[in-house]
Amino acid sequence: MNAFLLGILSSLVTSALLLALSLLRASRPLWWLTAACSWFTGTGLRRVYHRQSSTEQNISRDLARARWVKVMAGRGNILTREAFAPLWSGDISPASVQILLPDPNTSNDSWLDRRSHDVARFDPGFTPGLLRSQVRANTDYLAQAARTQRNVQLRSYNLPHTCRVIATDKVAYLTFYNDTAHGRNSPCLYARAPGLFYTIALQHFDTAWANSVEARASPQD
Repeated sequence: MNAFLLGILSSLVTSALLLALSLLRASRPLWWLTAACSWFTGTGLRRVYHRQSSTEQNISRDLARARWVKVMAGRGNILTREAFAPLWSGDISPASVQILLPDPNTSNDSWLDRRSHDVARFDPGFTPGLLRSQVRANTDYLAQAARTQRNVQLRSYNLPHTCRVIATDKVAYLTFYNDTAHGRNSPCLYARAPGLFYTIALQHFDTAWANSVEARASPQD
């Protein structure tokens, strides 16, 4: 009898563990667990996206609800895609939009060049000067798009490429860069205000903004 009961009990425990593991493999239950831990620790962390590139749909939703927006990007490609298109068309109009991109007009051996050299180590198609030209193209695009938007400020920075920040008055998306992967393939933290990670994101942006200069578009032929 004892062996029979132990067999049933072990089967129930095994089934419960398998159910728990299967739930944790699903995204939403894992988000709920993360949110519960965040509430307990005060970090404000609600989700961890395995890839930064998978955040765009939710970014679009949060932008539509924002009173203000702050973006510090390492290249700025997302600013030219669908997630931010409503800003440039005027469909949404936050009171303030502050954008920071690397300065493509700096001399050689800038932080932009150092990041470019890091990327070239793992991406064989990344030639010297490619990142600089991509940032310059995105800066030109945004300078043109922002001409009709009085609430948009576009500035350039020459600081270490450590992370990307997209923040509103309610949430922040924070991606920490490393020297072995593109930013789009790096994990992205999603935090809500108030909380530690939200505060870190804003502090990082505000520090860079204080050390930035007005963005300069490329001369037109």
